[in-house]
Parts: sequence; C-alpha cells; structure tokens
Amino acid sequence: MLGGMSRIPELTVAVGGLGAIGRKVAQALDDGLPGLRLVAVSARDQARARDTVALFRSAVAVAPLKELAGLADVIVECAPAAVFLEVAEPALRAGRTLMAISVGALLTHGHLAALARESGGRIIVPTGALLGLDAVQAAAEGTVSVARMVTRKPPAGLQGAPYLVENGIDLTGLQAPRKVFEGTARQAVRGFPANVNVVAALSLAGIGPDRTTIEIWADPAIDRNQHAILIESDSARLEMSISGVPSEANPRTGRITPQSVIAALRKLRSPLCIGT
Repeated sequence: MLGGMSRIPELTVAVGGLGAIGRKVAQALDDGLPGLRLVAVSARDQARARDTVALFRSAVAVAPLKELAGLADVIVECAPAAVFLEVAEPALRAGRTLMAISVGALLTHGHLAALARESGGRIIVPTGALLGLDAVQAAAEGTVSVARMVTRKPPAGLQGAPYLVENGIDLTGLQAPRKVFEGTARQAVRGFPANVNVVAALSLAGIGPDRTTIEIWADPAIDRNQHAILIESDSARLEMSISGVPSEANPRTGRITPQSVIAALRKLRSPLCIGT
C-alpha cells in the first residue's frame, strides 16, 4: 500500500485457567500487548474469576472452557492436565490457535495434531520453564542420537505426583537427594503430569517422547527447579541448564513460565521475531 504499511489485524485472546500461570498472563494482556486483546477467561471458580476480571481495565467475559473457542482467535490453555481436552478439542476443531501449557497432554492425546491439520488450527508450545528449544529444533533437522534431561526439584514441588502415590514414595522429611524416577518422556508425563511438561516440550522439539529420557530427583538442599539437558547430534553437542525460581502460588510451576507464555503471545504480533 502506497504511503505506508497496513496495520496488522488485532487478535482476540482467551485464557483458560486463572491459576499461577493464567492469572499473570491475563493481567499482562489487560495491561496491554500490542495487537492482542483479552476477551474471555475461564476458571474452576467462576465467581472468583468474575471478581478478578472486574478489576481489569477492559470488559472480559467469564465462560466455561469449552466455550472459549467461540469467543477468541487464540486460546491460551493454563488449566490442569485433567481438563486439557475440554479446552483443546473445541479450540482446534474451530480452527483456532491453541497455546498449550499442559504440554504433556499432547503426548497422551496424539490426535490433536491431526485435528489441527484438518481444521486449519495451530498448536503453539511456549518454551516455558526450559531453555534452548530453538537449538534442539535446529539439531533435529539433522541427526540427534541422545536427548537426556535431569530434573531436580524441592520435595514440595513433587508431592502428590501420581507416580509417587502409586509406588508409595513418601518425600516427607527427606534429608538427602533421592532419584524418584528414570525413564522416557512419555512415561514421565504420565507419572508426573503437573511436574515435567518441560521434558514433553523437549521431546516434541527433538527426537520424540520414546527416545527422550529423564531422571527426576527430589532434593531438599535446593530451593529452585533445576533442569539440565544434554543433546548429542551430528551438528552440535548441547549442554544446557536452568534453575527456575518456583512460583509462590504453585511450587510445581516456575516464575518464568508465565513470562514465557507472555513472550510467545507478544511474538504472534511482533514485526521482529527472534529465535527459530
């Protein structure tokens, strides 16, 4: 167009879940992200959600998870893994963009990628509490022989995980580091659905959930969630580590996770995109 460029159309956004991640994402959207507008949220406690959005600058609808697809272009899933399909399937069926935080659920529900292809929808996985996924994706364009992660968390960040409950592993009063799991990414997300979305993201960026392996340690001497990654490939050896500060609202989640979601949302409408 002569005389300048046309304005990039605005995208409407709905946030499914107002926990430690969703609340911060919704607040950032209300504060203002260029080209994006928050129009709806969903939460288990709808009365509390209405109280939350009543303080926002713009009017925001409160709706059930399954109805968000009819209200926005982009659906940010910040809900417990148990209700993942309630937001994911309607969003993809409607051809929306789904930003998935419960990444492990994508391994359990493999039909979602096909549903996105059929409907013209899209699934975006933010980096979350991890690092280097762009480098892993680049390495995976060649040959990757090893993809391994070691995760260490304070015991409180692992309490209640199904794998621990099923195997009678009690971390109460733990005095020394203890390896509580070793296996594939697919096995890990089944046993620790609220704890290791990071390894699901790593596996999707690299060589898949059955060739990506993980050790999970409970360590009473640390106060941060630590993830170390080793990638061996024909193009590079990648050794990366991150120590994330746990969220005060939910020790299973790192503070950096909602910031990663906000950065991914910002990228949707940014004229300059950094990273693969």
